[in-house]
Amino acid sequence: MYSFCDFYILFIYFCRCKETTQMNFTFSVSNGNDSFDRGFYLTAFNTLANKNYLILAFVIIYLITLLCNLTLLAVVMMNSSLQNPRFLAICNLAIVDISISSVIIPQMVPVFVFNLNHISFGTCFSQMFFLHFFGDMESFSLALLAYDRLVAICFPLRYPTINTNLRMGLIIAAIWFLVFLIEVYPVTLASLLPYCNSRVVGSCCCEHGPVFVLACADISYNKRLVTAKSLMVLFGPLTFIICSYAIVIIAVLRIASATQRWKAFHTCLTHLLLVLIYYLPVILSYILGNLRLIQSIDMYTAILTIFVTLPSLLNPIIYSLKTEELRDKVLKFLITPKVAPHLRKQEAAS
Repeated sequence: MYSFCDFYILFIYFCRCKETTQMNFTFSVSNGNDSFDRGFYLTAFNTLANKNYLILAFVIIYLITLLCNLTLLAVVMMNSSLQNPRFLAICNLAIVDISISSVIIPQMVPVFVFNLNHISFGTCFSQMFFLHFFGDMESFSLALLAYDRLVAICFPLRYPTINTNLRMGLIIAAIWFLVFLIEVYPVTLASLLPYCNSRVVGSCCCEHGPVFVLACADISYNKRLVTAKSLMVLFGPLTFIICSYAIVIIAVLRIASATQRWKAFHTCLTHLLLVLIYYLPVILSYILGNLRLIQSIDMYTAILTIFVTLPSLLNPIIYSLKTEELRDKVLKFLITPKVAPHLRKQEAAS
């Protein structure tokens, strides 16, 4: 059974071969077009003294991320009361969190611990695609949660008919397809560039910037395209989130009951924490990178990797702690298997 990643690598190879045939390129070291054969070398954290401890920290973060998000998914699947549009959107975010961490961290161990830092051309651009694909999905998934809260608070009586499981599933599918269309074009264009300056990628994974600089061709269009795409997928959902919560706040202030008003604010606060956890690191990484407040590239790469992976760890924890309905189900899921044998003994004795 072939995975989507395998088909994407074949797609890149087909595009590369087609362009090479049309423009009569020859794969040779001298003209730099043998990049598909030779691939790239990932180099990061070389100047950091305790590199292995850093990788260990990333692995621990990844394992906890898997545990928390898989627990959340299992709890929702096992409880029919949680199988509603709101938790369908939360499960979508959990899947995205697992995926973005899985794209980055598992490949770090062979690369930076065992020095197996060579990555093939197709694998590099597949990683680039999925890294930015799931990063974009994180932004759109937060906007989806804002949409759910907007409908729930502004149209409470019509919520069950407006936001059904089927409709939420269709919206999620549409978002995945939209993000695929957004990412496939710039990554495919990047894969068609000739790479002759170097094969050394100064990062822990194949990102746009560190790979683009290795091309021996004009990359101004690629840079403008990626910049426009990044601004769209970041500030488009953020603008929707801000506007939706402005409407929600106005609606909440009109609620007569103080108890219901606080309950609505508490529900929104949980989602706003997730928004801050995602967007603050993005803004900080932009400031650190553009103002050059951190001179060491390896240190900046390490901080950027933490910024990308930490929200995936914190999202399920925050939702489990701040959402009473989910918190009770998670505690029951974690504690019941340990308590059950004791209860069975008491029942047998009685």
